[in-house]
Amino acid sequence: MKQFFGSSQRGDLKEAVRGLQNPQLILLMSNQEQFETHVQELERLYPRVPSIGCIGMSYDTKIVEKGVGVVAFCEGVSAVANVLEQVSTMPVKYIERLQRDVRMVSASQKDTICLDFCSGNDACVLTTIYTVLKPLHISLVGGTGDGGRVSANGQIYEDAVAYALVRNNHGKIKAYKENIYHQMGNYRFIASATDKSKYIIGALNGQPAKQVYQRILHVSEQEILTQTFKNPFGKLNGGDTCIVSIKEVNGSALACFRQVNDSDVLALLELGDYRAIVKDTIRAIRQDFSRISAVFSINCLFRYKLFSEDNYMQEYLKEMGTLGSHAGLVGYGEHFNNQFINQSMSCVVFE
Repeated sequence: MKQFFGSSQRGDLKEAVRGLQNPQLILLMSNQEQFETHVQELERLYPRVPSIGCIGMSYDTKIVEKGVGVVAFCEGVSAVANVLEQVSTMPVKYIERLQRDVRMVSASQKDTICLDFCSGNDACVLTTIYTVLKPLHISLVGGTGDGGRVSANGQIYEDAVAYALVRNNHGKIKAYKENIYHQMGNYRFIASATDKSKYIIGALNGQPAKQVYQRILHVSEQEILTQTFKNPFGKLNGGDTCIVSIKEVNGSALACFRQVNDSDVLALLELGDYRAIVKDTIRAIRQDFSRISAVFSINCLFRYKLFSEDNYMQEYLKEMGTLGSHAGLVGYGEHFNNQFINQSMSCVVFE
């Protein structure tokens, strides 16, 4: 298969798709003001080609912050795109669409991936989708777009998740997740006084969450929102750790970007040597693939901010580009199989 990436920093979609011929699937990453126009224009330019889209930054060798980016898969893939609606209340109502699409592409573990762009309520969405994917051992990679809107096949939806099933007809597919954090000391907490609907942690080990975080890290209230780049929480899930980013201070509580429940066990994390970790990820991919056609990745907005502040973002894209054709989305939350994660990278590699 071949991966196409085109962009326009000024938001000119025709410029972004210049040279794109015979796509089997198109991924659109647009800006807030032009999203609706871009969705409609893309459908006119490539009618009946499966597509999903969201509001967000994109990249290949450089970042497209406010314009438009287009990723397309061409030659040797089978793809279908669709949407699950009412994700805040009843996404399972539309699950037959996914079941039908899985059959349509003859999805299998070794050569199929599910890509998704979500408008919100990610944890519930992933649980729903994974009821179909898990029995087939099919991986999922995706992320949250901005503005509460996504698109599928030329239509814009609110309160929805747009997904694409992609089968590589000439090789394997494998998904990866990268975590650049590790546990800090022996700090472990039992969460309480949580508000699941607002993603709020009220207390940690019975103490106000804000004061606990400040006391350990010696930061002011104003510094909490940037300190989370270096010290997020980690929700312990068996042998895995799902990163929980802090969104804002809410009185003596902390509002986060993913749900935490009463009695959840949390660890305090600290930033590792991310340059070495990125190299390890690239090394692992090379060990698994002797030939790479494309890499599509989702990077967290907070990773983008951290890497940019450390003048590493351009170097990071160059490093990932050594694998071959690499493109992706800067998301507001990352998806890996049934996990909704923060401050992470997830990606899919095509042979």
